[in-house]
Amino acid sequence: MERRTADLSTTAGSRRRHDLDGVLNEGDPLPSVRNVAAEFRVNPLTVLKAYQELVDEELVEKKRGLGMFVKAGARNLLLKGERQKFLAEHWPRLAATIQRLGITPKELMRAAATYRSSKTGKEKR
Repeated sequence: MERRTADLSTTAGSRRRHDLDGVLNEGDPLPSVRNVAAEFRVNPLTVLKAYQELVDEELVEKKRGLGMFVKAGARNLLLKGERQKFLAEHWPRLAATIQRLGITPKELMRAAATYRSSKTGKEKR
């Protein structure tokens, strides 16, 4: 039973990351249950449960006879959830590390600016 739950979480989580990463855009159809089951090597029922989870979270919608499609606003909803999760789960540890190391806000801003400029430079290449 734990394996199925892990498979479901992995499948739904991967689908969410695909949405966040822009692989699926609003209005795009989700891949077929069979294709996803084969890709993740899970039971098709596991994929159906994962897809139902996405419907329950109002990220996708069912269109009878056509399949499931990414809903308008799904990306913003996902980003909002990811931000909340980051601030609740990751930020406290990160903030504690910053404090422990004595990193100043000025150093953080400089590091962020350096990161942004290096990332922008890579995208232009």
